[in-house]
This record gives sequence, structure tokens and C-alpha cells, in this order.
Amino acid sequence: MNIRSLFATKTRRRVAIVLAVLLLPAVLYKVVYPVFFDLYTGVENAPLTYDTRELSEAEFEQLALELTEAKRRERAEAVVTEEDDSFAREVKIDILMNTPSFIEEGGYPHIEYFREAGIREYEGPKTCLECHATIDITHEDGTVETVDTLEDIVNTVHFKFQTAAGGAFSTYGYDGRQVNAEGARKIPVGKINRACGIPGSFSWTGWAALVASRPEHGLDEAAERSPVEADPATVEGISLALNDPGKTGHGDGEGLSDGVVLRSEGCGQCHIGGNYHPATEKMMPVGDVPKEAKEGIDCLICHAAEYDMNQRYVIQDKHGLRWNQDRSMRSALTVGRASNENCLNCHQHNMGGDAYIHNVAAKHLGDKHQRLLHTGAKRGNPFSPQSDAHAAAGIKCTDCHVPEGHKIPRGRKGVDLVASDLPHKEVSCESCHSQAPHNVSEHRALLNGHVARLACETCHITELQPNNVVLRDWVHPTWNAEEGIWEPTDVFRSGKPGEGLMYLWFNGNGTFLANALGSNPEGDGSYNPLMEQIARIDNPDVIAAVREKARELKKQYPDIDIDRYVEMATDPLSQLSPEMLEKRRKMVAENLKAAMEEGESRIYPFKPFNAMMFEDMNNQGPFGAMILPFDYATYYETGDSRAAVVKAIQDPIVRRMYQEPFKLYMMDEFMAYFGVDGWKTLYPLTDDNKLGPQVEPHWMRQMGTLMVNHGIQREGHDCKACHQPDGLLDYEALGYTPERIAELTSNEIIDEIEP
Repeated sequence: MNIRSLFATKTRRRVAIVLAVLLLPAVLYKVVYPVFFDLYTGVENAPLTYDTRELSEAEFEQLALELTEAKRRERAEAVVTEEDDSFAREVKIDILMNTPSFIEEGGYPHIEYFREAGIREYEGPKTCLECHATIDITHEDGTVETVDTLEDIVNTVHFKFQTAAGGAFSTYGYDGRQVNAEGARKIPVGKINRACGIPGSFSWTGWAALVASRPEHGLDEAAERSPVEADPATVEGISLALNDPGKTGHGDGEGLSDGVVLRSEGCGQCHIGGNYHPATEKMMPVGDVPKEAKEGIDCLICHAAEYDMNQRYVIQDKHGLRWNQDRSMRSALTVGRASNENCLNCHQHNMGGDAYIHNVAAKHLGDKHQRLLHTGAKRGNPFSPQSDAHAAAGIKCTDCHVPEGHKIPRGRKGVDLVASDLPHKEVSCESCHSQAPHNVSEHRALLNGHVARLACETCHITELQPNNVVLRDWVHPTWNAEEGIWEPTDVFRSGKPGEGLMYLWFNGNGTFLANALGSNPEGDGSYNPLMEQIARIDNPDVIAAVREKARELKKQYPDIDIDRYVEMATDPLSQLSPEMLEKRRKMVAENLKAAMEEGESRIYPFKPFNAMMFEDMNNQGPFGAMILPFDYATYYETGDSRAAVVKAIQDPIVRRMYQEPFKLYMMDEFMAYFGVDGWKTLYPLTDDNKLGPQVEPHWMRQMGTLMVNHGIQREGHDCKACHQPDGLLDYEALGYTPERIAELTSNEIIDEIEP
């Protein structure tokens, strides 16, 4: 039968037309759309390769013995307890350790699973899905659902970084609307597409970078002059290394000039996707991440007890830069439910920080292209037995953050735009401790009475780490001789209450730029943190420290006006015109008052943070302007912050942001939440690739207030810490009446309790 005969009759032609109509959308979606998407956004997708190999039977069995040795010895020692002769005892222990039953029950059940299945090489999700193609999920209401494992993972925040789901945020735009609330036009919001003053970039433009550092190379004199005037970092050597991926195809850095060391940096180091970019496809109203990206998911970083963080470094191949991962059989044989150590491989970077002495991952920076260490802490509240009462008690992360499949709750309260998979699931102290947590002290009734007004963390997080970053300047980098890079200048760090820890009323709501919302239920109506506490620093010690840092920076950047620099850093509203300041005041009163007074508020501790970055002033409102990202390699290597912005915003995805389709799809809505009337599409680069006149350096117009819930101390603040004049709590700023302030700062009750 030839082609002509297939369409010989009218019926056959009609059937063919119907089939074509039915199949065309599928072909467009599966074949045409992915090609168009890659071309439009500039993202790269390709098969991902890793250095893995198949083990021989002898190698497998030897590895199994090594992995189970500690567990087998522990069991054997528990049995051989009555043998006094040390030699005889060791012989008996050795015999027991090598019996088949002890070997089979060595603590890692997947050793036996792999042995029986004949698996001698780990190939990523493909290997896991051979047995775990589906999983049963138990929901909070007790119902059980069977889901596709891979689809469950790729739709988690841990993979896609954002969500457009309704009700996923307790965050309000400055226009008064709850972000992505029911009935609103949903847009994707989260870490993927939001520049932040802490990491200094979007995940799009900061996913993976190889930075040519020059550690302790006799270049300290570079710090004595402007970085823009300094010689660029060995460009020829860097180019040789990056354009020649080396024998393995994974960018070994062959050809680098003497003294230059390639270092890894970027958002992808802590996330489970192994592709050349974050899950950009998931930001669009249609489409899915390609098969290659799904094959790059790092299952083991969350599930393997022996995961080697030395395998997390940036590699370069002919398609671009991406993050390597541990796909060894040593790691794969130790899989199980996620442990604290697995979670902290990434989350300690955010909580304790890279410089935290008990951060295990920070001590394993990479077998090559070692990850850059960041000495300033994002939150400064570590979770470890040495620094947190719950960790010391052996409590697991998932005891509080109880997952449903691969979706993990963050809690119902949030002040920022970090997306949550299970936003309505409770994660709180009260889940275990009830509303009356104090049951030992003779003053327990008085202490429990505080719960109505104070969060547990307010007393039991006594301070943050001393390297907690409060003010960071990305515009004026400084030279780090030890690391051999230019880095953002931390203008002020502190973990002390009143400096790096502040106290605000909080009802679980936040703003688009991470500002805690709440109100004083017995106040005089004066509480207005968006115009007061988080928009101004009035601590004289902090102001003096900022001034001293400004003096240091002026030696390197002569154009700095010290007085103006200090004013902008400590009074960021001074950057607004009188008209814009009045508009802000009106928007707070008219748009946010309802969100502030919703529900019940209590006083919580928050980590304040502000940053100086470059902004697109064409897209400015009373609460700030669109922040522009930095290209990490350019920034760290040259110290030219303007050049780093120029490089970053040439990224195709950023270019698309400044075009009409993106404006209509999400940017108008995004900026409305930001308090800006419509997204202006004037691209911030001139024809000769220089920053346009609308790009200016500014401090954000208020400090972000980040929730801190770890670093819990068993012994909290004593009564006198708060209930005295000049105590930890600024009762006036918190909106109390003078009469109530006098009562709260009286020593009469304290003298009875703490004579």
C-alpha cells in the first residue's frame, strides 16, 4: 500500500485530518515548543555525564565490608562483653563481624538490595527509579496517595525554586494584595527570579561560575587602588582553562597561569538540579523540564549517609557550566531517609554560615575547583548540637518539618518570597510544647503568661553568630588576599540584640521585600515599622561602625562622600524624594494596615539586613527599585562591580525580562506587588554595552527582616534583659503607651523573682 492509496477515499482523508488535528498539539508541545523555548531563553540542555564506573564483584563486596564495618563492630562489641583477655576478645569480635548475618545486617539495607539486583554502578535517578518509580504519600489528614516519584520531585521547591500556586505565600505586595491569592493572576515567584542583596544575583545569572582566584600571590597592593584600575585576573590563562575542558571533558583547568586557582561559585551548589541552569521551564505557563534535566537530579545529596561534598564543584564541558555531584557507589549504597547531616549539607550555609566552626560541608570544599567560602553569615542561627537545644536533643529536621513525599513544609508563617510546597502545614514550637511550655519553674504561671505576647524564639534565641551580616555593600568590593578575590564589603556584622537582632510584632504575614507585618494588640496605634524601625538605624554604636567602614572604603574609592554614605546606609529613606516618601507613607497606611492587623501578633526576633546594589531606577517605587544582578566571575576576579552588572544583564533571560512578552506574562504583576506602576521595558544597557543613566547604586529603602527559628538555647534571656529601662525591647518603638512602658520597665516584680 502506497501513500496515495492511504488517502484514496474521502473517509480516509477525513480520518487523516482528524488524526493530524489531534496529534499536532502533542507534536508542538513535545518537539517544537522545547526547541523554541531554548532559543527564546538562551538556556542550554544536553545529556549530563559524570565520572562513574561499574564495580567488579570483588570491589562491590570490599566496599560493602568497609561501609558496614563500624556497625558490625558495634554489634559485636555489645555481644562480647565478658571476655577479659583483650586478644581473645578481639578474635571473637572479628569472628562475629564476619559472619553472614552480621554482614547482611550491617546498617545499610540497600547493600543487599543492590547485591541481589546486580547493580554495580549508580546512574542517578535511573537507578533509583528501578525500584521507586512510585511512592505512597501520607497526607496530613491521614489519606494515602500513590504518586509518580520523579514528577513529585520536579514539582518541589527544592528543584524548581518557585511556585505560582495560590495560597503559597503569606506575603503581601505593597499594593495591599496577597501574593498569588485565590482569584489573582498567578505568577511564578521564588528564588529563581528574584535578585537578593545577600547572594547578589538571580539564580538564572548566578547558577554556576568558575572564578579565577589569586590567593596570597603577592598582590596585596591591589587593595590600595581602585579595583577598576587593577589588572584583570589572568584572562589568557582563564580562557585556556575554560575553553579546553581537559581530558575528562569536565574542565580540569589545564593551561591556567601560575598562581591562578579556579574556584566554584553559584546558587546551584546547594540545589538538587544538576543542569546548566535552574528549572527555567517550570517558570512558564506550559512546558516541562527536559529528560536530560531530570536525569541530573541529585538524589543522593538528600538521601546518602556517605555523600561526599568534595564532589560538589563546578565543571565545564562543551555545553557550559554546571555542578558536579557525588554519584559514587560508596554514596549510593548508604541511602536512606534524609538525616540532619543531609539537610545541613546545604542549609547550614544559610543558617550557621560557611565560617561556622561546626559546618561540616564547609570543611569539604571540593576535590578540585573548591567552592568559595563566604565569611559573612546569612542568618547566623546554626542548627547543630553545639548551638541548638533541639539538635543537642537528637531531634531530626523532619520531626518538625514533616514531609509529604518529597514536599517539605516551611511553616505557615513567612516574611519573604521563599516558596513553600506545603504552606498550610504547621511548623511551630507549639506543635510540641503547647501554649504552656514552662512546667518546671516555680514562676511557670508568670512565664507562660508571656506566650500570648512573646514568641518562644524571642527569649530562647539570645544572640546570633558574630559574623551575621547586617549591611553589605556590593557596589564597593574589597580585596580578600587569603581567597584571592574581590568580595562584597560587609559594612556591619553583629549577632547582638539591638544590632544584628531586632524585635518586631509579627502575625505570620510579610511584605514583598521580606518585612515582618503585625501590630501591637494593646498599643496606641503608633507602631509603624516600615517608616521607623526597619527603615532607620539609630544605634550610635552601629552608626559609628558604619562611619569607620566608610572611612576605610574612601581610601580605595575617593569619590565616596562619607557623611552621605553613612546617611544612606543608616537612614535609607533619605534616598527618597519628598513626594515618593509621602506616597510610601500613604501606601503603608492604606494598603498594608489590614494585613498588619490581621490575626494575632506576637513579638518575634528577626535578623535585619540591607544591601547596596545597582538598581534600574526606571522601575522605582516608594519601597525600592528593580535590583540588578552581578556576574560572579567578573565581580570576584576584577572587582569591577559595574562591569559585573553589564555582564549579568546580557544574559538572554534578563534581556527577555525587558521585552513585551515577559512584561505581559509576569513583570507587570511582579512590579505591582513591588509598589511600582507597570514594568518599564527600557533595557538598562546602551548600544555600546554600557550601563544606562537609569542604573544607579542605592541601598534598599528598608531592611529585610529574616525569620530566625534555630540556634535555640535552653536557658533564655532573664527577666531583667527586657523589663528595665534600656532593655532589649524598645517598648516605645513597639507601640506601647507611656503608661504601659512604665509598667513593663518597673523593677518591682523582677525584684521579687530575681532578688
